[in-house]
Amino acid sequence: MTKATGRGSATPARHAADRHDLIRVHGARENNLKDVSVELPKRRLTVFTGVSGSGKSSLVFDTIAAESQRMINETYSAFVQGFMPTLARPDVDVLDGLTTAISVDQQRMGADPRSTVGTATDANAMLRILFSRLGTPHIGSPKAFSFNVASISGAGAVTVQRGGQTVKERRSFSITGGMCPRCEGRGSVTDMDLTQLFDDSKSLNEGALTVPGYKSGGWNHRLYTESGLYDPDKPIRKFTKRELQDFLYREPTRMKIAGINMTYEGLVPRIQKSMLAKDKEAMQPHIREFVERAVTFTVCPECEGTRLNEGARSSKIKGLSIADVCAMQISDLAAWVRGLDEPSVAPLLASLRHTLDGFVEIGLGYLSLDRPAGTLSGGEAQRVKMIRHLGSSLTDVTYVFDEPSIGLHPHDIQRMNDLLLRLRDKGNTVLVVEHKPEMIAIADHVVDLGPGAGTDGGTVCFEGTVEELRASGTLTGRHLDDRARVKDTVRTPTGKLAIRDATTHNLRSVDVDIPLGVLVVVTGVAGSGKSSLVHGSMPADAGVVSIDQSPIRGSRRSNPATYTGLLDPIRKAFAKANGVKPALFSANSEGACPTCNGVGVVYTDLAMMAGVATTCEECEGKRFDASVLEYKLGGRDISEVLAMPVAEAEEFFSAGEAKTPAAHRILDRLADVGLGYLTLGQPLTTLSGGERQRLKLATQMGDKGGVYVLDEPTTGLHLADVEQLLGLLDRLVDAGKSVIVVEHHQAVMAHADWIIDLGPGAGHDGGRVVFEGTPAQLVAARSTLTGEHLAAYVGG
Repeated sequence: MTKATGRGSATPARHAADRHDLIRVHGARENNLKDVSVELPKRRLTVFTGVSGSGKSSLVFDTIAAESQRMINETYSAFVQGFMPTLARPDVDVLDGLTTAISVDQQRMGADPRSTVGTATDANAMLRILFSRLGTPHIGSPKAFSFNVASISGAGAVTVQRGGQTVKERRSFSITGGMCPRCEGRGSVTDMDLTQLFDDSKSLNEGALTVPGYKSGGWNHRLYTESGLYDPDKPIRKFTKRELQDFLYREPTRMKIAGINMTYEGLVPRIQKSMLAKDKEAMQPHIREFVERAVTFTVCPECEGTRLNEGARSSKIKGLSIADVCAMQISDLAAWVRGLDEPSVAPLLASLRHTLDGFVEIGLGYLSLDRPAGTLSGGEAQRVKMIRHLGSSLTDVTYVFDEPSIGLHPHDIQRMNDLLLRLRDKGNTVLVVEHKPEMIAIADHVVDLGPGAGTDGGTVCFEGTVEELRASGTLTGRHLDDRARVKDTVRTPTGKLAIRDATTHNLRSVDVDIPLGVLVVVTGVAGSGKSSLVHGSMPADAGVVSIDQSPIRGSRRSNPATYTGLLDPIRKAFAKANGVKPALFSANSEGACPTCNGVGVVYTDLAMMAGVATTCEECEGKRFDASVLEYKLGGRDISEVLAMPVAEAEEFFSAGEAKTPAAHRILDRLADVGLGYLTLGQPLTTLSGGERQRLKLATQMGDKGGVYVLDEPTTGLHLADVEQLLGLLDRLVDAGKSVIVVEHHQAVMAHADWIIDLGPGAGHDGGRVVFEGTPAQLVAARSTLTGEHLAAYVGG
């Protein structure tokens, strides 16, 4: 304490604990970061900007948030750490002043058919307890209302030790679950079209089976031809009832087939286990095509898609079962819960009300709790994850958001801004990776990374306030106040795609003509029915190539060359030039370095400690056997080609000995979408969200199809990159394609030839076409929310 002096009391010295008001990062080198050093103010909102691939996520997620998570994990015992994901320490010299970090990223929720919005947010758990307490008739514990718990019972003898003696006792048990026994809680049943599995006019030996992987001579085929249960030379249509049952539906049975002990199983259950149990997106294209052809998914006739058995549906509160309330729009469900007044469950009702109000507040009131989690877009999934943090009483926490504006109409962005500011005002540090000028505008502090992407990025170009950013002359600063102009002249359609009486999800018998041969933008507030119209209502014969937001699945062995199919023509060119087989030039096949199996690094597992990856000493990280690197094409070996950026490879394969038209076409498309800086062999796991989406766009641009449907292609794109994207869309249209874009970005709307605006609200307040016409007409009319925001944007 300081003593009072004659002239008044002195200011008390600042307490040592109050001096830690900065997060200090020095020498960050994760991915493409080049010794980045920044000091971020705590209890403030900091926005990270920069072109896609400049290193924003590497700094925020892979360095700051990752180290915070790793240090929290280290506070647990070694035993507990053994069950947790092991995290390596980020490549950084100093990380100081960290607080607990909560990451809310764009990862879409798992596509498990049992996962719904309700199960992912605890809302279902609370409703199950509510119905088990208040539902009439009373049918049991909360498990009785869960579609993931089956009803089972059993009885038998158990052996127990009592008083030094072994005693046998009879025990019985029963669990009352809510799962529908027919569809096992999935809500849909699969019917298999047997004509797609086999040709019944042929015998098995004549090649009757038409399932992928069941070729004559293979083990899958021999399992049936040599089982001895039926004659493999008899046409399938002449099988007896017993033989057909054994062939199609027999339970797994151990038997000797071709002298080997094997498990025989009927064709239908075998296909269900091997193919239908997998996520459709993860299947190889030819298997996915077979499944779509052979299997029809129909609503379960027993539970009518509710996933629940009759008992769970019979128990009601105020005339509604748990299936009815889960099917309600969440904004309506919140009002229904507010009408319940039962003192015996008051704390539960308060918590449930808070969760449901969180949905409405964050702009997801149009969802229902029974919506499958896998159908949510990246932006919706991120906002669902935010709900659990809204009412948290934790303070001094670091919240990390990855483009929270994704999928939000300009009308909804203001609401998201208010939420972020509220989190900050509770005393939390908020770090946001963002491109939208409306969200950059609310920042207390801005960090701009760049100047370019990939190897041209990874440095801090600017740090300071938004006003200082505007005057800074950086790429972001220059484009921050960019405003697109509405087109003076629009293209003339060459035809139309008629959609009639569309009723998918919340669409209300929509009739709309989508003009062809032009750039069409479909817009409207989140939840108004845009994706339902564009993805769910298109005629099957329209020749549509759909490029949606589903993530690219890729291991550390996958890279742009393997994903785009570029490696095939390159391998063939190397093989032809050197007179050897193409498999030698694959690091996943015969050409792999034997020490690291073609990965380039050797992984050492250290149990609960982070594993160590060291560059393979044999191949020095090149991934190929030394003998393979002696073969050259145009003076370069295969590892040197994979180390080339797209722009350099485009030149290399365009002329001379290395001229490969097939490879050049794919490289052209990669350069067109702005990925000229990516190296061909860079692992997909190191690409940013925006880069992955553009890689997908480049791959599917080569597909045969006249109509391209793009779902929010500006996701993850910097303001400067949007111009390049618009140029690409123009080139597609000028080449005779029809391009339909689901988009909220005003620059894309202004650039359109035709706009279809859905609304006026979300959920059951949407589902109607509220405007069709040119952007200029929309601005002039200002008759919709979109029209008002677009007019304000273009200064109309």
